[in-house]
Amino acid sequence: MKEEEGATATCPRAPQTLSVERAAMARLPTATGDFQIAAYRSLVSEEKFVVLFKGELNPSIPTLVRIHSQCLTGDVFGSTKCDCGQQLRRAMQMIEKEGRGAIVYQHQEGRGIGIINKIRAYALQDEGADTVEANERLGFAVDYREYKQCAEILFDLGLCQVRVLSNNPLKLRALKEAGLEIVERVSIEVEPPESAEDYMRTKKEKMGHLLEFNI
Repeated sequence: MKEEEGATATCPRAPQTLSVERAAMARLPTATGDFQIAAYRSLVSEEKFVVLFKGELNPSIPTLVRIHSQCLTGDVFGSTKCDCGQQLRRAMQMIEKEGRGAIVYQHQEGRGIGIINKIRAYALQDEGADTVEANERLGFAVDYREYKQCAEILFDLGLCQVRVLSNNPLKLRALKEAGLEIVERVSIEVEPPESAEDYMRTKKEKMGHLLEFNI
């Protein structure tokens, strides 16, 4: 990525003015490989974002990207209730192997309900509710996440054509509506542990996630 260049001028559907701004950037060596890490802030809310990226990010090159919603329990503590932490690590590995790509990490824990309500939902799941039913019993929608500013971050990094690491059709639609050219959906399935099978079944059957395995 060249600091002075971006994709907003070359992507016909990109916004001329972004609602996010880059606040800091540094090198981040990891167990997977060496990345760059950048912090972004929203100009219209209190939300903050982090993006890991590597390689030359060019608007004319279809590039691997993932929008990953914060999952403290899975990403940090290694919870096996979900596949989030495994997906994050798999995305890093795929981008490292490719030599080019970006992961936008958005702070929308629990599909937007926050960590406290997410743990309340976990308690309902312990009593037999699935992840959709748990949210609804707490008075929430199934998914509050928005992806427009995530797309803007990719534009700011210099991307226009993307190969999206996702199984979520709503995420794909949102990124396309935000102006990104989705060249390919790249499946990012991981083998679920037994404790995550009900969660994965619910994502497939009730939320329409594009999962190929049978449980």
